[in-house]
Amino acid sequence: MNGSSPAARLQQLFEGHRLTPTQRRIAHSMVRRAGDVPFLSSVELAELAGVSQPSVTRFAVALGFDGYPALRRHLREVAPGPVEGGAGTAADTYNEYQQAVRAEIENLQHLAELLADPTPVERAGRLLAASRPLPVLGLRAASSQARGFGYFAAKVHPDVRVLDEGGSMLHDRIDAARRAGASALVCFALPRHPKEVVDALAYAREQGLAVVSVADSAFAPVAKHSDLLIPAAVGTGLAFDTACAPMLLGRVLLEAMCDDLPDAQARLEEFDARAAARGLFAE
Repeated sequence: MNGSSPAARLQQLFEGHRLTPTQRRIAHSMVRRAGDVPFLSSVELAELAGVSQPSVTRFAVALGFDGYPALRRHLREVAPGPVEGGAGTAADTYNEYQQAVRAEIENLQHLAELLADPTPVERAGRLLAASRPLPVLGLRAASSQARGFGYFAAKVHPDVRVLDEGGSMLHDRIDAARRAGASALVCFALPRHPKEVVDALAYAREQGLAVVSVADSAFAPVAKHSDLLIPAAVGTGLAFDTACAPMLLGRVLLEAMCDDLPDAQARLEEFDARAAARGLFAE
């Protein structure tokens, strides 16, 4: 456990525990600030997560500790970070726009650490490549992620169906995909998480679809309805969340899917030839 990153060690600490939505919020905040957490007081962690101080205490007890001081001692032992009260105030010299960019860089670094073990992505690639058709779900804030994934996936996969609109027909479209032979569904789930997405994933699994989710946290509401969830954090420093890491993870999943589609390269070459013949691009 000591050889992994602070964020990975925290994820391992939380695994196997049934956490409430408030507790998942605390856990998510801790992962995002993994290097600082061992030196935060319960009040500071509560402010970071936007919860009450007693909620932090209950969270520590839910993880099996006597209270937050015991949890913090454990974190200092297994995930040492910077010396308390030491330097590290360089962030104070950046304006809010720079801080948002640097936070996204940190999210990408966490994603790179996560991908050190490629097994989950490779498994996801096999599931998605084998599904005919392949439904791609993403509503509201995640709809652009779903459309972007679907746009590129359609160049190598024979039947991609983007589900980016909710409403009463969403279950109908899942039914249609299942009847046509779909075996898996990929979902992009970002804050704020629409209840409709959670319900749709529950329904998809009832119909026998394997669900692969890209979410902002391993503790996102879609987790309990996902066969495989790969987290990629969003930036929260601006008025609207930024999603560089989920977008990149989507491209990584596409790459893994291509590895399991034997005719992927031929399809890309065919598209390039048609595009050149039509003068499709200005380059």
